[in-house]
Amino acid sequence: MLKSRPMASIEVFPPGSLAVVAVPLGNPQDVTLRALEILRAADWVAAEDTRTVGRMLGRYGIVARLISYHDWNEAERARTLFERMKAGGRLALVSEAGTPGISDPGFDLVRMARKSGLPVFPVPGASAVTAFLSASGLPTNAFSFLGFPPSQRSRRLEAFRKLEDRPETLVFYESPRRILAALVDALEIFGDRECSLAREMTKTHEEFLFGALSQVSASLRSRVSIRGEICWGVRGSDRGPREKGIGIEEATSAAIGAGLTCRQAAREVARRCGVTAKDAYAAVVAQRNRREP
Repeated sequence: MLKSRPMASIEVFPPGSLAVVAVPLGNPQDVTLRALEILRAADWVAAEDTRTVGRMLGRYGIVARLISYHDWNEAERARTLFERMKAGGRLALVSEAGTPGISDPGFDLVRMARKSGLPVFPVPGASAVTAFLSASGLPTNAFSFLGFPPSQRSRRLEAFRKLEDRPETLVFYESPRRILAALVDALEIFGDRECSLAREMTKTHEEFLFGALSQVSASLRSRVSIRGEICWGVRGSDRGPREKGIGIEEATSAAIGAGLTCRQAAREVARRCGVTAKDAYAAVVAQRNRREP
């Protein structure tokens, strides 16, 4: 197993190493003092968007050699950057906003450096995922970050179905063009769960929406246009594990026989059988109708 050599405490940025530097999501004042120190010391700064990063660096009087490193050239450019590190260069990796490598370019380069034993160290700061969770109002004791859902509807529905019974908070990114479609599909698969959505975090027009999935989607549907970077999430499933050998008809009959209301019976059927609340409610109503004289 290869290990990077430990850095001495006096080494701010040792030669032949990679610094993974978090930059602000939008508000330039969110940059850390250490990030500025590292970016000043870097021989090269690999950036997802050199124009955006160049403007941020200029605000703090930093003149850096910027190199583009994005989704379209990541595989090829990673090798070039790696060779510069091997030759003793100090390389800082930044994304357009937030922390590199989190649904942003960076994995190829970090893995290459790790496998070769070159030092790689994080310079932590802003991250859209944790910033969203901290102010979302959704449970944060356990969560899964799933990145961008598939753009094709059939694949997106399939992906959501696989997540339907997960108990932890589910967090996603989405483009403003597809967010309404994603919320509609989430409502179909997850039911009307609690949802939180953040748009343009830390920027001038920052906005958080919170409520049931139907409420959040209705709020966006009423707008002329939707703009900005979006992070959103839904509460996890509260259904317990499916009971072995229990059928939906049997569970429905037992719930109705216990004198539960339709909604109470549907929740119990969903819990016992591992079906959606919508399907459970339909089964309850159908069986009640058959029982009525």
